[in-house]
Amino acid sequence: MTIELNNLTLIYDKHPAVHHLSAAIEGGDLLAIVGPNGAGKSTLLNALAGLRTVEQGKITGLNPDDVAYLPQQTQIDRSFPLTVTELVATGLWQRIGFHQSIGNKHQTQCEQAIAAVGLKGFEQRMINTLSGGQMQRVLFARVLLQDRPIVLLDEPFNAIDAQTIADLTRVIQCWHKDQRTVVMVSHDLEYVRQHCPKTLLLAREPIGFGSTQDVLTTDNIKRAQGMVEAFDESAPWCRKEAA
Repeated sequence: MTIELNNLTLIYDKHPAVHHLSAAIEGGDLLAIVGPNGAGKSTLLNALAGLRTVEQGKITGLNPDDVAYLPQQTQIDRSFPLTVTELVATGLWQRIGFHQSIGNKHQTQCEQAIAAVGLKGFEQRMINTLSGGQMQRVLFARVLLQDRPIVLLDEPFNAIDAQTIADLTRVIQCWHKDQRTVVMVSHDLEYVRQHCPKTLLLAREPIGFGSTQDVLTTDNIKRAQGMVEAFDESAPWCRKEAA
């Protein structure tokens, strides 16, 4: 199913973080959202995940029950006393509920997901003992258990090792081959050029949307950086009606 963004405006800290954005994300797309710091990338992803209110415009074709969301690691409280298996098992909550106990079948599914991301043998490790790369593998395993047709990834490869990036890229490629829709926020333009067929370049407003080769041009990247640097926090709102 196509996800339609229609003249979308989103607010962050009382200012428009994304405005006048219209785009169509086709079912099965592997799409990167890129742009300078402050461009509105994570704000947009949070809106797609249903975690942020749409101020103006609308998002259509998106059922919240179809979405699996991987947040940035900084949003995870790693001091909470959980084992790897216990955290991964939270990916089952949408299906079995918060109060349902984990049976043998679900335990096996957790073990399979943990093995699929290269952490076999870590099932009973506490999450506060994991490295950044290991923790990211755990979060991917949780998304695997969610088993949703739409996967949203917020900076999945920020500050982790090259081997983990390679292993988890293979997981993303499997999702793409399965015709799941994958939308990924990334600051790594070289990674996006190598692995993401489509790109949305943001600078609060859309600079380019389409094939990565066409969007990530030198001129577009310079324009995006200039627009973010020139943004005036005290400027009045610019309102534009949907076409």
